[in-house]
Amino acid sequence: MQRTDIEVCGPGPLWMRLPATSANLGPGFDAVGLALGLYLTIEARVAADHVFRIRASGKNSEQVGSLERNLMLHTYRALARGAPALELDVMNEIPLGMGCGSSAAALLAGVLLANHFGELGLRRQQVLEQACLREGHPDNVAACLLGGFTVSSMQDGVVSAATFAGAGLPWKFFLALPGGSLPTVTARALLPDHYRRSDAVANIQATGLLVSAFALGRADLLQAAMRDRLHQPYREEACPLLPKLLPLAGSNGVYGVALSGAGPSVLLITAVDVPEAVLREKVIRAMGDPGVQCMQVSVGAGLETATKIP
Repeated sequence: MQRTDIEVCGPGPLWMRLPATSANLGPGFDAVGLALGLYLTIEARVAADHVFRIRASGKNSEQVGSLERNLMLHTYRALARGAPALELDVMNEIPLGMGCGSSAAALLAGVLLANHFGELGLRRQQVLEQACLREGHPDNVAACLLGGFTVSSMQDGVVSAATFAGAGLPWKFFLALPGGSLPTVTARALLPDHYRRSDAVANIQATGLLVSAFALGRADLLQAAMRDRLHQPYREEACPLLPKLLPLAGSNGVYGVALSGAGPSVLLITAVDVPEAVLREKVIRAMGDPGVQCMQVSVGAGLETATKIP
């Protein structure tokens, strides 16, 4: 970060790193999340000249570095009115608009910036709830804050969440990413207002299996555990990867397949002996499109920051 000899009053610099997240994992709609080893890294300090400035690098750097329609800065300004202008160095590895939790990371970063530079005194639980309220659901934000595999709920503004690391699971995780993005608001507009009882029951059953599969390392449960009736069937037309890749589940070392968040990316869980090149070839063959990107990702750590949050 560029330094200045001008004395700056106010809180000292803040460094933080936030992971990408894959929510839902099939049936766990708005309740289940998995942190991924792709990160948004931010170093922030009070701007000596009182002018907001972002120096962005990495994925989608032009959008990340824009001062207009910037979710992180909007959140910061809304929560900490009168707080100082900031200089931000941002390194982004999270694809935007791909169902990888970029908005959750930006919201959580904005709340953390407001808490630090606005000296709000929010505790960790309050930080979580502020970000979840703005996101509208807790699954991505909880996984971003806590890391690993998380289950969460939000009732009357109160968020409850639990996590376990998940890093020791004998599985591989892959993201298949199409060429175009899909705004979450568009993906949510595709969902119905009401569901059949049989569909709700099927998702409750599958979500129980999903949590058990991750807790016990039971790969044999994943094919059934990642089936969904509440959101994926209604998003298939807008997420063309999904119907083509779902049939891969249960064969040739592919344990389970699900839309990543609201899409359009797809998360695949495989055996550890499935090479990345082999899976990439399976994805390309299923799609008939050599331009589809397929990348291996690890289970991510939660928020890291140099400033402790009580």
